[in-house]
Amino acid sequence: MELVTAAEMRELDRAAIEGQKIPSIRLMEQAGQAVAREIERHFEPLHGKTVTIVAGKGQNGGDGFVVARLLRKKNCKARVALLCSPASLKGDAATNLRRFQKAGGRCHAVDKESALDAVLAPLLQTSDLLVDAIFGTGLNAPVKGIPASAISLMNASGRPIVAIDLPSGLDGDRGAIMGTAVTAALTVTLARPKRGLYLGVGPDHAGLIRVADIGIPDDLVAAAKIPVTLLQATDIRPLIPKRSRTAHKGTFGHAGIIAGSAGKTGAAAMAAMAALRIGAGLVTVAAPRSLSDVLETKLLEAMVCPVPETEARTLSKQALEPLLTFAADKTALAIGPGIGRHPETQALVHNLLVEAKRPMVLDADGLNAVAGHADLLGRASGPLILTPHPGEMARLLGTTSAEIQRDRLGAASRLARERNVCVVLKGAGTIVAAPDGRLAVNSTGNPGMATAGTGDVLAGIIVGLLAQGLPAWEAACAGVYLHGLAGDLAASEQGETGLITGDVIRAIPRAIQRVLTDDTPTT
Repeated sequence: MELVTAAEMRELDRAAIEGQKIPSIRLMEQAGQAVAREIERHFEPLHGKTVTIVAGKGQNGGDGFVVARLLRKKNCKARVALLCSPASLKGDAATNLRRFQKAGGRCHAVDKESALDAVLAPLLQTSDLLVDAIFGTGLNAPVKGIPASAISLMNASGRPIVAIDLPSGLDGDRGAIMGTAVTAALTVTLARPKRGLYLGVGPDHAGLIRVADIGIPDDLVAAAKIPVTLLQATDIRPLIPKRSRTAHKGTFGHAGIIAGSAGKTGAAAMAAMAALRIGAGLVTVAAPRSLSDVLETKLLEAMVCPVPETEARTLSKQALEPLLTFAADKTALAIGPGIGRHPETQALVHNLLVEAKRPMVLDADGLNAVAGHADLLGRASGPLILTPHPGEMARLLGTTSAEIQRDRLGAASRLARERNVCVVLKGAGTIVAAPDGRLAVNSTGNPGMATAGTGDVLAGIIVGLLAQGLPAWEAACAGVYLHGLAGDLAASEQGETGLITGDVIRAIPRAIQRVLTDDTPTT
């Protein structure tokens, strides 16, 4: 599904209204219907509940008036708190306020500072549920005055908030807070999801996200050629390798994982287990010689190949020829989990990158090895996927983590284009960028996955998919989605706090099954 900016969404609305001759009042009605349905789905029963819709004077407010009218039909005590004078409303918003009032609804004007405590605060405290219909994507300056105070009161009320389209105060493109922002329990975003819901601090303010169809034709959206995709199960399902009745272990490839150093054998083992769990037929770990017994104890289903090591028990420069021989019969390689930053090991990574001639995932200290030597990325002898977290990305681009986080899409796209690689920029809303300009944002994953080893698991999943024959872009997209979904399934059983990497690995097969069999939306 396309992930849109505020400007792209405005253009889609314009094209629907002017080009397709869809009346704007109909789009507003359908938006309100969709929001009301989601409210009923998530907060039923609504009968007898008190809901306050806090509305601004624009189109978002108009959507809120429709919601208020429809909730009253559900025998819900819905009322509107309007953060402006009713006389200032125009167009469809004014029409829908009149319809709400004609149906018996009451509108409370909060157009003066004194009304915040006298009118709005009592309404909020006597509500079971709040609806944010203040700004949506129409905000273009920091929130001030009455709207800012209203948002603060809403957040402090302790009541669940449903945001229409976008939590008010959240930048729709970058996910930045513009002064202050609503913290919603549920966001019902209209027509297409907005970038800001998945970028920056957007996930902290959006809550559960549901995408509502409001009647904008799919062919109109396709014609707009929106460049960013939100990954969903329907995108991933056709990428999962089929398993024929006559298949054997060789059918599903041989993943080679060059990993580990003293004290970090766990990284190698977790990457290997993830590659197996995602379906690779064979997995072999190449590791420093003195660690092979430790890894063979940890790994029953994967093989281990001992190679020369430094005195610090990291991979040494003498390992180059053995590792090139190792790579020769592998379908794909992952380099980096737990290898450390010894100078010999880093020089080894440089040589392998240029000479190994296999599809490759470069992760963790494999990425740190090329920081300051980014020209080597363009000399890779096969398709290359980089999997940096923001700190590693900053070192690759010679900037700071804060700068990367300010423009995650731009940073990932820049590195992918400049170095002709596929980039997986990890974090909430992991981004996948291709050298041809394609961009995708992941919709799965949760804060419980902020624990040691989950990055090693992602590298293992992606190399396991590469080994099964997926091209780099497809392996990266499927890998990040299934990795996050495995984390979500694990967290659904035991909670986010205390989740460990082994829980995620064990959930990978269930994540695959969920994508193959379940049509429940994940956003």
